[in-house]
Amino acid sequence: MSRRGDSPRPGPLTPWQYVQNGLFYLHVALATLIMGLVGIPLVMSGGRAGANRVATRWIGYVLWAARLHMRVSCEVRGVLPAGDCIVAAKHQCFLDILTLAYALPRRNFIMKREVMRVPVMGWYAWKVGCIPIDRSRGRDAMRAINGQIRERMAGDGLGQLIIYPEGTRTRPGERRAYKHGVGSIREATGLPVVPVAVNTGLFWPRSGWGIRPGRAVIEFLPVIAAESTEEFMSRLEERVETRSDQLMEEAGYRHALAE
Repeated sequence: MSRRGDSPRPGPLTPWQYVQNGLFYLHVALATLIMGLVGIPLVMSGGRAGANRVATRWIGYVLWAARLHMRVSCEVRGVLPAGDCIVAAKHQCFLDILTLAYALPRRNFIMKREVMRVPVMGWYAWKVGCIPIDRSRGRDAMRAINGQIRERMAGDGLGQLIIYPEGTRTRPGERRAYKHGVGSIREATGLPVVPVAVNTGLFWPRSGWGIRPGRAVIEFLPVIAAESTEEFMSRLEERVETRSDQLMEEAGYRHALAE
């Protein structure tokens, strides 16, 4: 099922907004190259902790650049998890990735294998502990992921494993069926699941172009307690979607169910 907003769409970007978007992405590209190269010795000597320090500085810098060029920021609400857990978040754009990663002390993501091949950023993603997934392998991929998670839990700890249950970015007001991967990992590992609601797509489009000024919100919600995987998945979707809708409405967005 999908939903599309019935509130007026933002008008086209002004010439100055095009310039601002372009300057922001040029700034980020240069910062990524410079900080990525400068941080290599820290990663080589400090391992995952060193990679996390470099990544945190880079993320903080990108968020600062977004405020500088685009006048867009993101408020974090709720109680942040500190121990090993799964963070199941709605995903609308790159801004919610940045904000989640900056807010969590030992974050890592389950991400598409192709992303790990991106120069500089992909290498750091691997070093901080992100787990690649090959979707073409189906259940074999889930077994491999669960094995890696249990290994880390038995070692120096997993940290906060961020998963996007919809499997892709969605437009404001759009809803996609939640994939059962998060439920399978919860069942296999016994990790608590912290849901996260967002309204970031109102300010930062899923394509990344056309960023507009404003203050977005991501909100950490209470851990879901449920007996069966089916019950858990139902509660997760209901809780994340309901609160995301409320956050979007707080920002002035209205939506209606599409036929």
